[in-house]
Amino acid sequence: MADEKKKGGYGAEQITVLEGLEPVRKRPGMYIGSTGPDGLFHMLREVADNSFDEAMAGHADEITITLLPEDRVSVSDNGRGIPVEKHKQFGVSALELVMTKLHAGGKFGGDDSGYKISGGLHGVGVSVVNALSDVLDVYVERDGGKYYQQYKRGIPQAPAKKVGDSRRHGTTVIFQPDATIFTQGITFDYQRVLDHFRQQCYLTRGIRLTAIDERVTPRKVHSFYFDGGVASYVRALNHKKQPKHDSVFFVEKQVEKAGVEIGVQYTDDYSETLYAFTNNIINPEGGTHVQGFRAALTRVLNGYARSKGFLKEKDDNLSGEDVREGLTCVISIRYPEPQFEGQTKAKLGQAEVRSAVEAVMGEAFAEFLEEHPKDAEAIIGKCVLAQRARAAARAARDTVLRKGVLEGLTLPGKLADCSSKDPSNSELYIVEGDSAGGSAKQGRNRDFQAILPLRGKILNVERARLDKMLANNEIKSLVIALGTNIGEMFDISKLRYARVVIMTDADVDGAHIRTLLLTLFYRYFPELIRQGHIYIAQPPLFRLQLGKEIRYAFSDEERDRYIEELRKKKEERAKGKKAKAAEEDDETPAEGAAEEVTEGAGKVAGINIQRYKGLGEMNAEQLWETTMDPATRTMKVVTVEDAAKADEVFEVLMGADVAPRKKFIQTNAKNVKELDI
Repeated sequence: MADEKKKGGYGAEQITVLEGLEPVRKRPGMYIGSTGPDGLFHMLREVADNSFDEAMAGHADEITITLLPEDRVSVSDNGRGIPVEKHKQFGVSALELVMTKLHAGGKFGGDDSGYKISGGLHGVGVSVVNALSDVLDVYVERDGGKYYQQYKRGIPQAPAKKVGDSRRHGTTVIFQPDATIFTQGITFDYQRVLDHFRQQCYLTRGIRLTAIDERVTPRKVHSFYFDGGVASYVRALNHKKQPKHDSVFFVEKQVEKAGVEIGVQYTDDYSETLYAFTNNIINPEGGTHVQGFRAALTRVLNGYARSKGFLKEKDDNLSGEDVREGLTCVISIRYPEPQFEGQTKAKLGQAEVRSAVEAVMGEAFAEFLEEHPKDAEAIIGKCVLAQRARAAARAARDTVLRKGVLEGLTLPGKLADCSSKDPSNSELYIVEGDSAGGSAKQGRNRDFQAILPLRGKILNVERARLDKMLANNEIKSLVIALGTNIGEMFDISKLRYARVVIMTDADVDGAHIRTLLLTLFYRYFPELIRQGHIYIAQPPLFRLQLGKEIRYAFSDEERDRYIEELRKKKEERAKGKKAKAAEEDDETPAEGAAEEVTEGAGKVAGINIQRYKGLGEMNAEQLWETTMDPATRTMKVVTVEDAAKADEVFEVLMGADVAPRKKFIQTNAKNVKELDI
C-alpha cells in the first residue's frame, strides 16, 4: 500500500475549473476519437490514466481493471482518493467537479497542486467518460470514510455522501458506456487491455496491475509487476530475438526537472526498435528526448571505438545509421508540463529535455562500455559490420537509384504510369502477375491510376540487408516507382503517389505476397504507413447473376444474403408473369458464368455464382467496377496501432526462427474459417 502520509497537499482547493461539459455528448468524436472500439478503449484509458498519475506521483502502487458483465468496467486504485469536501467557489464536492466539468482536476494549480507529473489529458478524461456513460458509479475511500456518488449520462443523481467507514484509501470508478453513443456495440477487448497496460506497468516501476475478465467462466485474471522498469521492457521486446550481449544497459537519473530512464540492448536484427515515452504517453514520432539519446549514443560509441583501436585513423566515424542497426531501446521521460508538437502528442518539443537526456546517456553509457568490455566489443563489432554493409548498400543504391531514375527519366518498363503529375491525386496499384496486371491496365483510369505488376514473390526483407534487397528486380522496380529513395536517403516529399494500393489474389499465395510487401513497407518505408499512404484493395470473392442483375459479394455471409435476396426476387417475378416466360427470362445463363453448388446453400437454380480464385479471372470492366472505381470500391488503409505488437508479429512471421512461427500458426489456426490451397 502507498504511504498514507503522502495525502498532504491534495484537497478541494487544488481543484480548478476551466469550462463545462455540455459539448461532449453532441460531438463525442472530438474527445475520444471515435464511437467504435477505439473510442471505447479510449474511455478505459482515460479512467486508468488517473490511477497511473497517482502512481507516478508516488501515491499508489496497486491498480485493478475489471471487465464486468452488462458492458461495465471497473477501475480501482489505492491512491489518495479524489477529494470529497465542498469546493469553496462552486459549492459542490470536489469529486462532483472532477466528474462533471471539463478541465477540472488537480493538474492545473502549479507546484502546490496535487500533481507535478501527469500523463492524463489534464482533467478532460474522466468527465468525458462520465458524459458518455449510461451509468457511472464512483467510490472514494479517504480520511477514514467511504463515499459514493452515482451519475447518469453525466448528471449527478444525488450529492456525494458517506456510506461507511474505511481505513483504506483510493478511488473506484465503475462505468457503463452509453449504447446510444456507441452504436457499433460495446465489447471491450481483453487482450488489448492486457497489451496496453502491461506496457504501462513497465514504464511505472513498482506498480502492480491486476486485469480481470468477469464476462467468461472461469474468469480470466492476469497480474503485472515489473521491478526492472524499462530494462525489463527491453528484455521483453527482445525475447524472440538473438541479443548480441547479455547485459541490458540501464540508467535512471533526475536532471533538474527531467527524470530520465533508458534501457538499451543490441540484437542481430538489421532494423532499429525504439520506443519513446513522456509521462507514460508514447511519442511515435520521437522528439527532443530521442535526439539527445541518439547524439550521445553515436558520440560515445565512436569515442570508445577509436580509443580501443576498433576504428583506425583512416576509418570513417560510425554514422547514426550504423549505431542504430539492431538497437532495441526504450526511453521514458518524466517532465512537468511537457510541450508536444500537435494534439496527438506524437512528438516531444522541449529543447531542455535534449540536453538532459544527452548528458545522462553520454555519461552512463561510457561507464557501461568500460565496465563491460565483452559487451562493448560485441556492440562495436555489430556497428562496424553495419558500417561496412551500409557502404556496400550505398554503392548498390547509387548504382540502381541514379538521380535521373528518381526524377522519372527511366521508370521501370513494366510500370504503366498515369498521366497525372500531381502526386496528391495519383494511385499506384501493385498487382500480382501479368494476368492481373493486364486486366488492371485495361480497366484503370489512366489519368490517375498507375499499375506495377510483380513477377512472383519479392524477397523477404526481414532477412536481408539493403544491398541484397536492391539486387531483387521486383523490389528495385517498386523503389524506383515510388520515387522516395530508401534508407538514409528516404524523402517522403518525393513520393509520386498519394495512395499505394496492394492488390493481390484472395488465396494463400496472394496473402503471402501481401505479407512480404507489408514487411517491406513496415521495415523500410514506415513513414508511408504512419502518414496513411498504404492501402489494401478488397476484390470480391463471388459474382452472382440472376438474369441481367449482377451482384458482387466480398464474403461468404454477403454471398448467402444476396442468394436469399435474389431467390425472393425471382419468386416475386414469377408471381407477376407466366411461369414459362419467367423460366425463359430468369434461367438464361450469363455468358462466362457457370451454375454451381455453393457450400451450405445447396443448388441455387437460376442464380449463377462464380467464385473468383484470382484477379486474372476478372475482365477489365469487372475489375474496375468492383475494385478500382473510387465510387464503388472498398479499400483498407494500413495503420499501426501498437508498434511493439506489429514488430513482434513481423519478427515471428518473417524472421529466421521457425519455432515461434510454428507456434503462432498452431495457436491461430482455429481462427481460420476457410483456406484455399
